[in-house]
Amino acid sequence: MTRYGNDVLLKYFSLVFLLLLCALFLVQTLLLKWVIIAVVAFFTAFVVYFFRDPERATPSGDALVVSPADGRVVVIAKVREERFIGGDAVQISIFMSPLDVHVNRNPVNGTVRHVRHIPGRFIVAYDDKASDVNERMEIAIERAGGGTVFMKQIAGTIARRIVAELHPGQEVRAGERFGMIKFGSRVDLLLPAAAEVAVVLNERVVAGETVLATYRSNV
Repeated sequence: MTRYGNDVLLKYFSLVFLLLLCALFLVQTLLLKWVIIAVVAFFTAFVVYFFRDPERATPSGDALVVSPADGRVVVIAKVREERFIGGDAVQISIFMSPLDVHVNRNPVNGTVRHVRHIPGRFIVAYDDKASDVNERMEIAIERAGGGTVFMKQIAGTIARRIVAELHPGQEVRAGERFGMIKFGSRVDLLLPAAAEVAVVLNERVVAGETVLATYRSNV
């Protein structure tokens, strides 16, 4: 399991312990006791499953952009991004359901240049408006081969906590874990428009393994 979930797990198991004590000593009906135990067991299995953190084999190459998240590609679009891309860009958005692995990984080799948390709303993460109005973390990475990758971790309806253990000046490697979004969310990745997209809409992608795009030498 990922260490990014330690705070949630501590609170959850403390609550579970209290519930089980109440069921054991205060509930008189045997059937009701077993119902409570079954419900607790179900939610415990889900929480443990949610915070799983499998190992991944990341393809090598400075020209590759690997997926920062597990999930489904819900947006591939041409956009304008002036601050970090400096003009035309391609946006690839990945929606993570509560059943997906939620540990996020760096998409490229490079140097972190910008990290900023922005408070916001909590509309459903697959809605296009979520990219601009939801709580989110902005991350810009200067790629080792040149150019910048701009990434947004976006909270969803259930998600209330974004973790990004990155800071400006930090050297990162593609496929390395850097954080997570807890309980349903989305990640937007913005690249120069000349980058060659390697995925299609509704494709399932795997963090640290699936190649989302390839940089040309002149990007």
